[in-house]
Amino acid sequence: MSERPHSSTEDQASPVRQIGEMSGQVAVVTGSTSGIGLALARAVAAAGGDVVLNGLGDPAEIERTRADLEASSGRRVLYHPADMTQGDQIADMVAFANRELGRLDILVNNAGIQHVESVENFPADQWEKIIAINLSSAFYATRAAIPIMKAQGRGRIVNMASAHGLVASPFKSAYVAAKHGIVGFTKTVALELARDNITCNAICPGFVETPIVSKQIADQARTRNMSEAQVLTDVILAAQPTKRFVKTEELTGIFLYLVSDLGASANGASFSIDGGWTAQ
Repeated sequence: MSERPHSSTEDQASPVRQIGEMSGQVAVVTGSTSGIGLALARAVAAAGGDVVLNGLGDPAEIERTRADLEASSGRRVLYHPADMTQGDQIADMVAFANRELGRLDILVNNAGIQHVESVENFPADQWEKIIAINLSSAFYATRAAIPIMKAQGRGRIVNMASAHGLVASPFKSAYVAAKHGIVGFTKTVALELARDNITCNAICPGFVETPIVSKQIADQARTRNMSEAQVLTDVILAAQPTKRFVKTEELTGIFLYLVSDLGASANGASFSIDGGWTAQ
């Protein structure tokens, strides 16, 4: 009987082999003090991985979130306050994860903000801030993570894009531009790292009931001169055939697949989790 060909990447790979097994893994999840990012961070910890949280919010509440997740999971959960508009702070966050937790296996570029306004009235400072947080931060984090992942012989990069990375809506020029940029960035990173056992994929959710979406409802009501109830039914959920929000737990399934070994051939792809929005 002939032996199975030896693979050097198998020797260097982390212990994770199946979906939902992250023992020994370390993840950095940006924008993870609430919403989608926090749901993904909880999924990492529940699967046995250590995680670095990052995001905005009341410091005391962030510490409660961190401590609660650490206590409930039995995993190490740290927090890094990197400002997602500052490339040097983002790089420091990645280095912090590697230094404090010993490695970096998973990077989730999730941080994002929104501003709703017509192009002609869109504040320039809001444009710059959205592009910085929603797009450029992914570049800085990925650039810092790649050498660590290459040295380990394995890595998983997951960029949280949006249905708005594939299609557009009015009054969201900066957000749509940034998310389209994330989709393109994902493809380029995947091609560059295809032979390094490092994958890069994008998840493109439809509307998820998160703080950023709740704020959009009020902003859209103002911009469109509609009631918030009308915005919810006629604007926010109008494009989603299911007529309901995507649940955060519905995103963790595809996430767990992408970071597992079973997701090794998913690379440079954008996965629509949008209730059929982009199928139209």
